[in-house]
Amino acid sequence: MADRDHYEVLGVARGASADEIKKAYRRLARQLHPDANHGKQAVEAEAEFKAVVAAYETLSDPERRARYDRFGHDGSGSSSDPFGGFGDIFETFFGGSPFGGGGGRRRSGPTPGEDLETTLEVEFEAAIFGSEEEVSVRTAVACIECEATGAVLGSGPETCGGCRGSGQVQRVRQSMLGQMVTAAACPTCSGRGQVITDPCGSCRGEGRVVEDRSFTVNVRAGVDEGTTLRLGGRGAVGPRGGPAGDLYVRLQVKSHPVFERHGFDLVHRLQLPMTQAALGVILEYETLDGVEELRIPRGTSSGEVFRFRGRGVPHLEGRGRGDLLVEAVVKTPDDLTDEAERLLRELAIERNETVADEEEGLVSRIRSAFR
Repeated sequence: MADRDHYEVLGVARGASADEIKKAYRRLARQLHPDANHGKQAVEAEAEFKAVVAAYETLSDPERRARYDRFGHDGSGSSSDPFGGFGDIFETFFGGSPFGGGGGRRRSGPTPGEDLETTLEVEFEAAIFGSEEEVSVRTAVACIECEATGAVLGSGPETCGGCRGSGQVQRVRQSMLGQMVTAAACPTCSGRGQVITDPCGSCRGEGRVVEDRSFTVNVRAGVDEGTTLRLGGRGAVGPRGGPAGDLYVRLQVKSHPVFERHGFDLVHRLQLPMTQAALGVILEYETLDGVEELRIPRGTSSGEVFRFRGRGVPHLEGRGRGDLLVEAVVKTPDDLTDEAERLLRELAIERNETVADEEEGLVSRIRSAFR
């Protein structure tokens, strides 16, 4: 079967533009896709699809097209692109190339900026009830003078001559397996596809400058030490209009002079005088939510726990809060006066309890020394 004319296969005139050729190829490729054809029709479509691909591979390459126009099929030769038009085939059906970066044909988008990390110290109560906090970071922001282009106003980026705007260069080498082709970022433009010939004086062609910026962080109620918050798009902006990265804020929670956090519960080890523990007492107890009444019954021992339900830490993933646990720690006096010691000894006799022998108190010994 004689080779068909490539222009006839695509249904375009010999003087068709590159854009017209590409549009014709995409239209035919979709029509001939296997999913759109079945049975005998699918077999015929497959053969036609191969002809369309061959035609597009030749006519989409300016050098191959020139040879084809001059010499026909015998002069079309092999593509200088080792992957031919298959990058465009994958782009048509799957939105990308199997070889990454479009096989050197598609220009990559602007380079995104870097993600940033910082630490924010918050008060204990802020972590319990939530708050809005300010965090400051030193970051890259868009250059106002050149409007983030990197070039002096009135000029602009130019297509890189090293990669012809693709952002990639291909290298061919021989190996024991045959000819190997690798693609790498163009060293001339750092993979951007464009170069700045007249760079902005403020950003030196980067399209961004470094400044201190402050952002509001929404601290959710119930967050704990080490929680990391993500602020999308608050990181450094990319060079020459590239999108911004993210900002990650790691929380450090200050300690509280009274309460300790245990999961979603708050714990307070309350020092109780021996007399209050023995005789009982009603205290005005200061919780994080306000003053509550705390009843200490007669005969309370160290280790007993009194619970305020719902006065702990809010649950992050649901309703409700933990509890506030008040643990009694009975304090034995170690600074007794002579009179206090006498009364305690009388109490011991009353309760028939054995105690150490009576010793002269420190105050009495000091008084005797000056008599």
